[in-house]
Amino acid sequence: MNQEQPIIVGLDIGTTKIAAIAGRKNEFGKLEILGFGRANSNGVQHGMVLNIDQTIKAIQLALENCYASNPNLEINEVYVGIAGHHIKSLQTRGDIVRQNLDEEISQAEIDRLVADQYRTYIPAGDKIIDVIPQEFTVDNFQNIPNPIGYSGVKVGANFHIITGDKNAIRNINRSVEKAGLVTKDLVLQPLASAAAVMCDQDLEAGVAIVDIGGGTTDLAVFYEGILKHTAVIPFGGENITSDIKTGLGVLKTQAEQMKIQFGSALADEAKANAFITIPGLRGMASKEISVKNLANIIQARMSEIMDFVTYHLKQVGLDNKSLNGGIILTGGGSQLKHLIQLTEYVTGLNARIGYPNEHLSGGHIEELAKPMYSTCIGLILKGYNDYESKNKQLSTGFIRVQMTRETEPVVEETVSTETDEAKPVNIKPRKTLQGFMNSMKRNLIDLFQDEEDTKF
Repeated sequence: MNQEQPIIVGLDIGTTKIAAIAGRKNEFGKLEILGFGRANSNGVQHGMVLNIDQTIKAIQLALENCYASNPNLEINEVYVGIAGHHIKSLQTRGDIVRQNLDEEISQAEIDRLVADQYRTYIPAGDKIIDVIPQEFTVDNFQNIPNPIGYSGVKVGANFHIITGDKNAIRNINRSVEKAGLVTKDLVLQPLASAAAVMCDQDLEAGVAIVDIGGGTTDLAVFYEGILKHTAVIPFGGENITSDIKTGLGVLKTQAEQMKIQFGSALADEAKANAFITIPGLRGMASKEISVKNLANIIQARMSEIMDFVTYHLKQVGLDNKSLNGGIILTGGGSQLKHLIQLTEYVTGLNARIGYPNEHLSGGHIEELAKPMYSTCIGLILKGYNDYESKNKQLSTGFIRVQMTRETEPVVEETVSTETDEAKPVNIKPRKTLQGFMNSMKRNLIDLFQDEEDTKF
């Protein structure tokens, strides 16, 4: 059965590493990893591609390593993650007055409501990446997860709009194309990471996913089955390494090694009488580094990142105990010792590490269960969600409207095909991970198609 499933490849273009993972679902619905390759990333800073040539070389090296792990692989299309401090989000409200009151609310009306949000004013040079409907209203009835089938005069919704810098998006697309690949879709990294480490219970309880990468820390907040907020905090593991390098007067490679081997996010947990000996440069005397000083530097930067997380949670009124699922820490930076304790202390919420093995089959490479691969695993899951949704819609005769060069961008709220069956309208289909991912559309590559770009 699993031979019939397509092989889907996730490409995570990060600040410190570029990872390519190929996977296919088995008969139990779990991901089997068929190929894995990674390479050091040189052309990316704070999640943004700055040097296209270096990024292309790193992507090609990651692909070569992926082929080396499985020579039978053939990779043409990839799902790519996007992040960077140029990513912003805003909340909007939209309403339409219905014209045909004798009929129930249809998918076409929801599409029109969503498409209207693409006219929202955003700064010049930015582009709307995604329009995500949150709760709908029909006349005086509020907090409706899916209004299709309802009847009323006016239908409206609150929306979460994600925007990004046009040039930053184009640079990612160029790098992937020049590396000989086709970008199947671009996915916001915190949402990909969330898909890899969350289960349906997390979505229902309400959680904040904090993905601590090399150049940025990505935040996605879910409450009552709805994506409430996304943010990109412009600090990550690289900043901690830089702080150690500057504060202790060591080389960057030494700072990175000390952070991984001896680092702690809580200075109180570090031994006061423990020291690290660093070899001297070119005949100079060796240097003694206090483990306590190292922990103080790491704690200062990690506290700053968690203060940002608390600030964003306050922005959406979820800084108290209302997030029953607490905070899920993932990404390479989440592996710092005592980070859970620091997170709980700063935010006042329960915290745990999110590993991307939620959807992996048994027998996978142990390396891939590390939090640093959450985004890449999530990209494969997003690809499978698209594939399965398309098959389901084809089998029921419902085809999604996609953005094309000729048409206006129309974002759809994918209808669960179960709504065709007789069932009560108050069931909340979006309080599952599958339902959440179905409610999103990310055809970012079409952003480039409305402008002729002869430089490709």
